[in-house]
Amino acid sequence: MAWSFTQDKAVYLQIAERITILILSGKYAPSEQIPSVRQLAFEAAVNPNTVQHAFSELENQKIFVSKGTLGRFLTDDTTVIEKCRKSLAEKYAAEFITKVSALSLTKDELISIIKESEL
Repeated sequence: MAWSFTQDKAVYLQIAERITILILSGKYAPSEQIPSVRQLAFEAAVNPNTVQHAFSELENQKIFVSKGTLGRFLTDDTTVIEKCRKSLAEKYAAEFITKVSALSLTKDELISIIKESEL
């Protein structure tokens, strides 16, 4: 089934974020080989160049390590993965705060709502 994408940011960034979430959720273990560009492009129903761009982004962030003809692997550096987890959580928190600020809730009300919600 093709992945769905929004119009608010580049598709390659959405792919990179989705792969990052899969990594952070434990789908891939440190040092594990990542599916090929073509395989993910087929799964996502996008051009392989778009996936290649996403992979390059993840390599720049040191999340992926390229091993030449062997393919790409998830880093074994757990500090990189934890830094990525914290960065993504901060991004989501900022987006959440931006959205709920329009509701004119007090900090205590917001905290109460969060505590009542289940993770």
